[in-house]
Amino acid sequence: MDDGLLPRALALVEESFLAGSGPGGQNANKVATEVELRVNVFRLGLAPPVFARLKALAGSKLASNGDLILTSKAHRTREANREDARAKLAALLEEAQIQPKRRAKTRLNRVGKTERLKVKKARGAVKAGRGRPSSADW
Repeated sequence: MDDGLLPRALALVEESFLAGSGPGGQNANKVATEVELRVNVFRLGLAPPVFARLKALAGSKLASNGDLILTSKAHRTREANREDARAKLAALLEEAQIQPKRRAKTRLNRVGKTERLKVKKARGAVKAGRGRPSSADW
């Protein structure tokens, strides 16, 4: 895991504050407490697999020009929203660096395969018996 990634990202962060909706009552109309964080992921120098995972995780938060846009408006103060947005950025970058484990294919032996087919056949017979009786059954 790249320990220098988060400090690099935080150095590239551009913050802007908006008058956001949310908690604060009349205070929300007067004070710009919602924070919008922008980081250009192309300038981070990520490895291609890490970039692909980040792109998948970020979804619509990643603009076509490479800007990762995160917002936070959960708190009443700028400082709390700034910390929340930076925590979101850190979590996203950390999760993108984790390489998922490859799934090992399971192998079924001959006995297990015939047993599974026998159970499927029995289950099919039960379901077929639930249908409308045919004239041959009379």
